[in-house]
Amino acid sequence: MGVIKAVCTSDIKGIQKTEQAVIELRPNWGIEGDAHAAPWHRQVSLLPYEQIEAFKNRGAEVGHGAFGENIIVEGFDLKSLPIGTRFVCNDVVLELTQIGKQCHAHCAIYHQMGDCIMPREGVFCKVLAGGTIAPGDLIEIA
Repeated sequence: MGVIKAVCTSDIKGIQKTEQAVIELRPNWGIEGDAHAAPWHRQVSLLPYEQIEAFKNRGAEVGHGAFGENIIVEGFDLKSLPIGTRFVCNDVVLELTQIGKQCHAHCAIYHQMGDCIMPREGVFCKVLAGGTIAPGDLIEIA
């Protein structure tokens, strides 16, 4: 069992996301109002809270959404889960579709720290069932 630590969106791709009180997810689309929402395999991004905290302990001053992540989850080593893993949070069902990503243009965090965790720690999901998610909600592997 994991816990949602933060939910974040942006209406423009390639920038840091802004922390929200709640997000609304739509099946085969993604998060309402987020630039990555579309009928494709990377509708929602997840990043482990533990890895963000470890990055902060190395001297980075980063807030929630700084890596472009939509959902920060505590309690899972996300990158070690197999493709096809399903997460359930409230009525929402997410399916893991991609682990990590290639960074073609290094972000501001990479230029500041010489590293960014999203390409190796972040995972991507598609939305199978919609609903709302907020910080403090429980999330589990189905």
